[in-house]
Amino acid sequence: METMDSTRAFVKDVKRVIVKVGTAVVSRSDGRLALGRLGALCEQIKELNSKDYEVILVTSGAVGVGRQRLRYRKLVHSSFADLQKPQNELDGKACAAVGQNGLMALYDSLFSQLDVSSAQLLVTDTDFRHPDFRLQLTETVKSLLDLKVIPIFNENDAISTRKAPYEDSSGIFWDNDSLAALLALELRADLLILLSDVEGLYSGPPSDPKSKLIHTYVKEKHQGEITFGDKSRVGRGGMTAKVKAATYAAYAGIPVVITSGFAPDNIIKVLEGNRVGTLFHQDAHLFAQVKDIGARAMAVAARECSRRLQALSSGERSKILLDIADALEANEEKIQTENDADIIRLADAIRVLANMDEPIGNVLKRTELAEGLVLEKVTSPLGVLLIIFESRPEALVQIASLAIRSGNGLLLKGGKEAKRSNAILHKVITQAIPTNVGEKLIGLVTSREEIPDLLQLDDVIDLVIPRGSNKLVTQIKASTKIPVLGHADGICHVYVDKSANVEIAKRVVVDAKIDYPAACNAMETLLVHKDLEKNGWLNEIIVELGIKGVALYGGPRASSSFNLPEAPSFHHDAHTDCIIAEDTEVAELFLHQVDSCAVFHNASTRFCDGFRFGLGAEVGVSTSRIHARGPVGVEGLLTTRWYVDVKG
Repeated sequence: METMDSTRAFVKDVKRVIVKVGTAVVSRSDGRLALGRLGALCEQIKELNSKDYEVILVTSGAVGVGRQRLRYRKLVHSSFADLQKPQNELDGKACAAVGQNGLMALYDSLFSQLDVSSAQLLVTDTDFRHPDFRLQLTETVKSLLDLKVIPIFNENDAISTRKAPYEDSSGIFWDNDSLAALLALELRADLLILLSDVEGLYSGPPSDPKSKLIHTYVKEKHQGEITFGDKSRVGRGGMTAKVKAATYAAYAGIPVVITSGFAPDNIIKVLEGNRVGTLFHQDAHLFAQVKDIGARAMAVAARECSRRLQALSSGERSKILLDIADALEANEEKIQTENDADIIRLADAIRVLANMDEPIGNVLKRTELAEGLVLEKVTSPLGVLLIIFESRPEALVQIASLAIRSGNGLLLKGGKEAKRSNAILHKVITQAIPTNVGEKLIGLVTSREEIPDLLQLDDVIDLVIPRGSNKLVTQIKASTKIPVLGHADGICHVYVDKSANVEIAKRVVVDAKIDYPAACNAMETLLVHKDLEKNGWLNEIIVELGIKGVALYGGPRASSSFNLPEAPSFHHDAHTDCIIAEDTEVAELFLHQVDSCAVFHNASTRFCDGFRFGLGAEVGVSTSRIHARGPVGVEGLLTTRWYVDVKG
């Protein structure tokens, strides 16, 4: 007897299940209904229903069934001469209308034989744009489930505003796979099962003998590795559509299993915790560390190879090492090409700084106080900077370059993970400093234990800039009398006004979050005008972000309206905020009254960057209101002095 796989332990808490059955499962290769498979499906649902599971069915197949029926009727009523003429393709919407009637009649008959009641619910993409519809849908489904009735959903292709079934993939949902994922969120399902004509997701086309079944899908690992085969022979999207829908639902917190609908008991096996099909789960990366088949195969292969390695003589093992050394040298050009690209970019940024106008001694203000008495306000270096930065070697180069251009001394403390890279970069840079200045202009702190002592040196260090987490910045501020420049949470907002161009809004929102989620200028909070809830745009962006792996949390209203987990808290930080609006008055009001270091109109928050601002480089982004604010380049590392000159 099979035991529960540890990665499938979540099924113990499953109560409400959505099962989606595709056209390839519903119908045979000749277009007729696959009665045996549909019978096995209904029997499994009957068993779950009797065990007090709440089962919701999403079915495809109406268009295919209708097309087969209409072709048959046309054949029966056609003369031999008519059959010799070119045959026009049947209207897809007419096929959907005819097929839906027959498909539901079959489900009703099969379930009635099992003493189970079923109900038909036809929906369109447009329906979900209305909050009242979604509320009524939830209430209706709850009533049906309380009565032990099986709700059967399908997209109403007959009256859908799409151009034709299978042709238009726009909107809140675009096929029955994405409809099933959307319903899983709307109806707060505990599990979504997508039935396919193959065992699950494979590393390549299932027909390829080299393709392997993926038991647990890890987006970060598998997204770029999988080669999809042809789409479904009869359906709208095939496995590509299923993976897209499964990823969306899983990242929203609903486990998904893609498995074969040809097997007579796979739904039962899934709910028993057996390892069938492909699991999509928001914690899949944790499962994969110990259970993913790819990882196990890798470990087994390594063990087998190590045994063969151990059988070699010492000389043979030494030869392998020598071959690796030769391979490194032989591929030096390829390796260096990648490193060179990074170095060129850094070097170009330094040259931009070198070619800037002289920043020191610039006269900002000149006043003749009296005849022969001239007062000037000029730019001046701060003195000595202490900068604590993350484990990114290029940060050292940028910071050192800015310090030199602004005339400041510098103490640097980088992350331990890049210790050796920082050491060689520091050596290269300081050796290029002329002796009449001295290479000790830039010091490299190598131990964390030195930081507390340095923070007490307010008589020789003029500014501390910590680049890193909120915790680091807070600790530094609490530990020193030296002025500290930095940002805390780095929380960025994007507000979408009711006047926004929705296509611009979608591009900006996705870029602001997806381009580089770990950056301090990535969007954390999306604010949307209440009117956009009514036209469906908000549903579309929720789907888009979910597909791209963004975990979404809602405020009190959004969490209720869109079935999102409620955000545990809200924070703000005057970093970067953006408004997307076509109403210029609203935009101007936002730009002038939102008190952040950078405020944008119809532009991604990711633009808040020293390099993009033309500063050449930056030491960080400051949310302070005193001294520098925003991306800090050369000007942010300068202060001012007053000169008085008596002429004559």
